[in-house]
Amino acid sequence: MGLLLLGIFLFFGIHCISIFALPLRNKLAAKSEYGWKAFYSVISIAGVVFIAQGYAALKLNPTLLYDTPNGLRHLSALLMLPVFILFLAPYFPGKITTITKHPQLIAVKLWAVSHLLVNGMLSDVLLFGSFLVWAVVDRISMKKRSPRPLPGLKQSSINDVMIIVLGIVFYVVFVLYIHEALTGIRPFAVAS
Repeated sequence: MGLLLLGIFLFFGIHCISIFALPLRNKLAAKSEYGWKAFYSVISIAGVVFIAQGYAALKLNPTLLYDTPNGLRHLSALLMLPVFILFLAPYFPGKITTITKHPQLIAVKLWAVSHLLVNGMLSDVLLFGSFLVWAVVDRISMKKRSPRPLPGLKQSSINDVMIIVLGIVFYVVFVLYIHEALTGIRPFAVAS
């Protein structure tokens, strides 16, 4: 469990700098934008590596915290569809981005909740729960911060159509092929 907690601490620690220490983040970025991005990336990648190793290790000695009915798998699958659309939205600005304001944070919250609905092991609760808590705290902090610009297309209503189509395509490809390759779990496997 130590590796997973270390990974969570590193990954979310660096991701929380803008939430809890924005002046420090801005000072470091002002000194060297590339230096800050490199530091941020190295800490984030180290966090992801430790999270992956710790999560896998904790799965070897599972601790069940709660069990959910099989029917929640359908709700989880349904909640995941807008995740792919919302995650792309900032790069294709349109009405979806305008209405949701912070679509990627909504995507992270939906992703975390959908996984917590169907995964009740300690490792899952630590992993997905930490993403959910971070997304909620980050969204609250966004009310006091001005968003940094993201690279993307110019705002257009056609962008909404594009991200809906792309999101659905990515969703289908991910659940049919990529999810199992990454996690060993087939989301739509028939339960026995």
